[in-house]
Amino acid sequence: MTVGNAGARRRQPSLAQLRAFAAVAEHLHFRDAAAAIGMSQPALSGSVSALEEVLGVTLLERTTRKVLLSPAGERLAVRAKAVLDEVGALLEEAEAVRAPFTGVLRLGVIPTVAPYLLPTVLHLVHDRYPHLDLQVHEEQTATLVDGLHSGRLDLLLLAVPLGVPGVVELPLYDEDFVLVTPPGHRLGGREGIPREALKELTLLLLDEGHCLRDQALDICREAGREDAPVTTTAAGLSTLVQLVAGGLGCTLLPRTALTLEAGRSSRLLTASFADPAPSRRVALAMRTGAARSAEYEELATALRGALRPLPVRVLSAEA
Repeated sequence: MTVGNAGARRRQPSLAQLRAFAAVAEHLHFRDAAAAIGMSQPALSGSVSALEEVLGVTLLERTTRKVLLSPAGERLAVRAKAVLDEVGALLEEAEAVRAPFTGVLRLGVIPTVAPYLLPTVLHLVHDRYPHLDLQVHEEQTATLVDGLHSGRLDLLLLAVPLGVPGVVELPLYDEDFVLVTPPGHRLGGREGIPREALKELTLLLLDEGHCLRDQALDICREAGREDAPVTTTAAGLSTLVQLVAGGLGCTLLPRTALTLEAGRSSRLLTASFADPAPSRRVALAMRTGAARSAEYEELATALRGALRPLPVRVLSAEA
């Protein structure tokens, strides 16, 4: 009985202590960790020391030059992060139950979608969900997925399939690719060109890391092209079409980007592919079991309706 009462009276770590330790475990630097969570260094150090006292273990190995996790610290850092993630999910779910479509929604978008879909997304949110604080982050796919898993982002808007465990995709639409050529090109302005035409073209691509680059290479392989030697690349579609206008080669654009990007220069021609044209699918993506999954599904439904004026094939929820 005495042992049981002692166990019941045992001190437990606070969330502030766990948050301080998790920050140090991530950054391995007191100053950086303190800045990351908005805490002073003395307070951070005191919180970690208090946690060590509560747990009865040494979590950190402190030297004059750096901070290292002890063996116990390495094990418990994983647990601390899991606890904080669950607390965050609890608060998020409470907020969702209390008032759907309010509070912060951190949306990650890939660069080859953001300029062309965000006007539609922002208009929809402004009109239908005026109390939603939408925060947009434009990043490449790998960084977005990492942000979703870590909880830094809530929802993604990007090309799929991702093939990533723990992520649910809410399909929105399919869109065709079109070929953009310099003036005087033999394929410029044509319709119904075969995919095999890509075999002989000098194709300009985006830099490594863009999913659109990988999609273009996949289309080339499907057309029977063994390789696509790349001598010139660009960080964005705007630069890419300027390179085409300058006569350096041709490129593939998603149809939603055509009006904006091709309109930047009069020295561009477009060509459409024969059916079935090469295409990509764009979707919202959320964490499996997300507390606000019902909201995200409702947002996807509303967004499908808003996208109908665009040159895309809007999908059903079951696609």
